[in-house]
Amino acid sequence: MSTILHVLAPGPTGGMESVVRLLARGLVAAGHEVHAHVIVDSDPLPEVVEYLRSAGAGVHPTYVPGRRYDKERAETLRLCRAFAVDVVHCHGYRADVVDAGAARAAGVPIVSTVHGFTGGGWKNGVYEWLQLRALRRMDRVVAVSAPLAELLERRGVPADRIALLPNAYEPPEPPLSRVDAREALGLDPDATVIGWIGRMSREKGVDVLVEAALLSDRPDWCWLMIGDGPERSAALAASAPLGRNAVLPGLVPNAGRSIRACDVLVLSSRTEGTPIVALEAMAAGVPVIATAVGGVPDLLDAGAGVLVEPEDPAALLEAIRDVVDSAEAGRGALIEAARRRVKEHFGLEPWVQAHTDLYGRLAAGAGPR
Repeated sequence: MSTILHVLAPGPTGGMESVVRLLARGLVAAGHEVHAHVIVDSDPLPEVVEYLRSAGAGVHPTYVPGRRYDKERAETLRLCRAFAVDVVHCHGYRADVVDAGAARAAGVPIVSTVHGFTGGGWKNGVYEWLQLRALRRMDRVVAVSAPLAELLERRGVPADRIALLPNAYEPPEPPLSRVDAREALGLDPDATVIGWIGRMSREKGVDVLVEAALLSDRPDWCWLMIGDGPERSAALAASAPLGRNAVLPGLVPNAGRSIRACDVLVLSSRTEGTPIVALEAMAAGVPVIATAVGGVPDLLDAGAGVLVEPEDPAALLEAIRDVVDSAEAGRGALIEAARRRVKEHFGLEPWVQAHTDLYGRLAAGAGPR
């Protein structure tokens, strides 16, 4: 069995954090020793820390105020040596750029999972340039969707170092009923709830959903937008004309359980990998309407959801209306197709095994270095 060190600098709990938690839990259950170096810049500790501890991982937070990158690099190096780590698994821009070098100095093979790129703005462009430089030196790069794998190859990551491993899904425990989910959020039990869950940053397109909501003439619809991030203030201001029909509660612990409060789940993203929140909705029996970006078309293949073009609030609203107003048989077919697709293609055990095989090959020195 292997000893794996995950390295991440988490934000508000989202897709990347959920992936790390699921992977850690699966690896521990399979008998591996799992540690996580979690880089934080302030109190309190992000909730992913508790999730990882409950999964059985050894969690090692490092407080790094400002740009004390030397401190986190030193801790990554120490952890590699202290636990005789077999593979370091980086998640996110910061771990790729700052911490991978420490693993390399310890002589440990490095994997990075690319969960997606944010896009837009000169600053993000600089971050992505630095990250791509780092990714080209990794022993393996995991892409969570085929379009992302193709993008990485176009940007210079060697094709034989790219592994395509779409994300997996595990049901929440305990499951939350529709009634309890709505009560927890203070929602009208009889409203039609249009849900959105994610990091409120430009690439996730919460502004597109708000525009769609403002075009709507359905006063019985509640627009629920869960999450935090740099675009939340703008979303609050833009959605003010909706009054009580717009609910933006900010961060919600274990937000995936809130999906059961929704009649439909919307992803209005400009870029995506393989979104965990969509998998959660599909498994929960909540229809998914999403923009056709990244790995989403593959995820919603075989009638498992509804696709719309990005940046088109009117088309998004029309798709929402069609699903909400569809006959019970039509909704039932959509829900059944989604559940079947998750079960057949996005199971947790095969996904964990694929990572285990990848770690084993790297630890044995197989493949390009």
